Amino acid sequence: MKLSTHSPQPRATGASQSAQDNPLQDIHSRPRTAIATIVLGLLLLVAGIGISVSFGAADIGFLTVWDAIFHYNPDLTPHQIIQELRLPRVLGCVMVGASFGVSGAIMQGMTRNPLADSGLLGLNAGAGFALAICFAFFPGLPYAYLILFSFVGAALSAVVVFALGSLAVGGLTPIRLLLAGVTLTALLTAFSEGLQLYYRIGQDMAFWFAGGVAGTRWIHLKIMFPWIAIALAGAIALSRSITLLSLGEDIAKGLGLRSGPVKAAGTIIVVVLAGSAVSVVGAVSFVGLLAPHVARKLVGIDYRWIIPASAVLGAVLVTFADLAARTVRPPYETPIGALISLIGVPFFLYLANKERREL
Repeated sequence: MKLSTHSPQPRATGASQSAQDNPLQDIHSRPRTAIATIVLGLLLLVAGIGISVSFGAADIGFLTVWDAIFHYNPDLTPHQIIQELRLPRVLGCVMVGASFGVSGAIMQGMTRNPLADSGLLGLNAGAGFALAICFAFFPGLPYAYLILFSFVGAALSAVVVFALGSLAVGGLTPIRLLLAGVTLTALLTAFSEGLQLYYRIGQDMAFWFAGGVAGTRWIHLKIMFPWIAIALAGAIALSRSITLLSLGEDIAKGLGLRSGPVKAAGTIIVVVLAGSAVSVVGAVSFVGLLAPHVARKLVGIDYRWIIPASAVLGAVLVTFADLAARTVRPPYETPIGALISLIGVPFFLYLANKERREL
């Protein structure tokens, strides 16, 4: 009997064919952990919202909060406090936290830069400088226009930072991108402070430098919600492409991804999210640094899970930071930016040191 000298060939219809059809299936991710993270994060967020709405100078019970939300009576003072002051404030925290978290995740994925954050890369400073121009030269400008100016300021800052980081020999690297962002932030902050002193707009700019959501009202949420909702939906739609970019541009192009349009769309989403958030909460950094890193540790490197997890974790972080801001030294409020920086600065130094060792 003659034995065949040919070894059996693997079937192309099996796992290898599936991997070719879906190159993301081998990406390290934890779907069950991701779902659990998002669900638990949402439960924690709901609890934080309930505590934040009921806690304040006037302690209000949960039953009163329930009645004020679902059976509002404008003649009752506790209902007015909840509906006009506390509820828009805490919902603003949720929207701002989700915006910063997702913008940071997209920036880190597109640039493969673990230090990327809208605050560290100058976008927040650009939006703040645009607001300073508005307060100095166009006082009384409606809030809808302030958001548009914030978009423009953040967009111009992004262009300048990427241009500066790309000028050096060797091209754009994470450290050069960070240095360009820090330099531009210092410059624009100095310009903003100069406008503040010369035009005496210190009171208008105080909220931005301190960072906080105390002045958030329903009109603010009504204007910013459509922008943020569209941008978040776009981020989720773009998540698969961001995952491919995070593997490296050569790999992404090898898998058929057109990186140019993806980066352009991702940059627009980041600008919309960062501009909207800064127009409400002011100079708050590190949310977009912390939330995506925690999300990646929990759910893996698939941005189809990282982006929604970053949104939830960012919302939780800002909501509880605002709650802490009201409890550290009552009846005064501590700026949210300062509290988040207590966590963000040591974490940033750790990442920067790790990045330096790996260069």
